[in-house]
Amino acid sequence: MKPYVTHLECSLTGERYSAGEVHGLSGAGRPLLVRYDLDAVRESAGFDEMLARSGGFWQFAELLPMAGDGLDLGEVITPIVPLSGLHRGGELLMKDEGRLPTGSFKARGLGVAVAMARELGLTHLAMPTNGNAGAALAAYCARAGLNATVFCPADTPEINIRETAMLGAEVFRVDGLINDCGRIVGEQAAERGWFDLSTLKEPYRIEGKKTMGLELAGQLDGALPDAIFYPTGGGTGLIGMWKAFQELMALGWLKGQRRPGDAVPMPKMFAIQADGCAPIVRAFEAGEEHAPAWENAHTVAAGIRVPVAVGDFLILRAVRASGGAALAVSDRTILEARREIASRTGNLVCPEGAATYAGWQRALDEGLVNSGDRVVLFNCATGLKYPLEDSSERWD
Repeated sequence: MKPYVTHLECSLTGERYSAGEVHGLSGAGRPLLVRYDLDAVRESAGFDEMLARSGGFWQFAELLPMAGDGLDLGEVITPIVPLSGLHRGGELLMKDEGRLPTGSFKARGLGVAVAMARELGLTHLAMPTNGNAGAALAAYCARAGLNATVFCPADTPEINIRETAMLGAEVFRVDGLINDCGRIVGEQAAERGWFDLSTLKEPYRIEGKKTMGLELAGQLDGALPDAIFYPTGGGTGLIGMWKAFQELMALGWLKGQRRPGDAVPMPKMFAIQADGCAPIVRAFEAGEEHAPAWENAHTVAAGIRVPVAVGDFLILRAVRASGGAALAVSDRTILEARREIASRTGNLVCPEGAATYAGWQRALDEGLVNSGDRVVLFNCATGLKYPLEDSSERWD
């Protein structure tokens, strides 16, 4: 299928770049965004037609950049699970991304990015990871016949490291944080023939992650929720969903629109971070557009232990434009939230997913959302990949 991509553009300056070529960051050192001929998309396929297809997130082919097929690893539409018994009026829902290949939402971004890398003739991809992204890269590279090299902090959960290696990637442990791992990739890429697939340093992981927003709108019959709580490290998913909502509004596919481009209320976007690594929260509270690196980052939620994000201004713009907020929660509340969700609803979430529940509780207490709102929390990975406390007893 011929893609509907018209060009790429710098997210900071708007400078245009040609489609169909290998790109990293823009000349201004900022993420590139893929732009589509949305009129042509609308004439080619309707939203209902896309939603009726099988194949998980690949069903949105006209709004994805590939000219060819995706990389089929058995992707599914991830379910929206009501968190009955935890809400205080309104509707509290969880979109469970742990049902995707390799057990996390990283499958979306890496699936599309690897598919595009194959189309563009790249052969060896490298990136830093806190765990789940490395596994997703390895899996899709294995499916595509590409080589993968992954660098991760030495204290990355062991299951993530072994999973990534089992899937065929070359894995290196680094004494440092994910930004230290990213620095190694950036310094070595040209010499070793790697293409740097780090978060937001190429254009296509955003396109994969935006399918969360497309999928969510479809599952809610085009009616967006009042608020979305999203665990935020590099922020690709939050940025991607915001892009998806703007594209759906331009297409006229959201409930309440009479014609394409009609404005409809957008969800309040809440970026949730751990208080041991909260650069986006600090910048939000200070009214800044960029977030300086966070020193001595630490949290039990390894996936959001990202001291510096290249797309910081895009996260902050989406949060502010939506009327949402960036909120930090403690490790203690994250672990308490994880236990509460598991024991009261039967859903074993990851620490990052639990952080969104803790963030929602804080937002509700502070009046940032209403008790009658329809709220969606994102659980980004299966809880089975993370250490679990042993509370069993021996039977004598």
